[in-house]
Amino acid sequence: MPTLLPLLTNTADGCSSTAPVNALTADEAEMLARTFKALGDPTRVRLLSLIAASPGGEACICDLTAPVGLSQPTVSHHMKLLVDAGLATREQRGRWAYFRVVTDALDQAANALRP
Repeated sequence: MPTLLPLLTNTADGCSSTAPVNALTADEAEMLARTFKALGDPTRVRLLSLIAASPGGEACICDLTAPVGLSQPTVSHHMKLLVDAGLATREQRGRWAYFRVVTDALDQAANALRP
């Protein structure tokens, strides 16, 4: 003979779940969105890849223009956006700027939406 299960009652709005405790806050989501926005351009993703693959994990702005086929001012603009998003650091050495990838920032972005 089949077992009868009790009926569950619905709340007035039909939803009885609550928001997960470990979900992002509004401020965290805004900061993460800036990171993803910076990564939303293929040129910027390529620039990060070029820097990460460079000897010593750093690259001069002068070495980044030819591989992406863009002028130095355009590459500088892309790099400024990556630095502002916390994905790269910039160090001025004389006339040239050198960049490094902030791997912790990339790791945080990759893990932010995982349960």
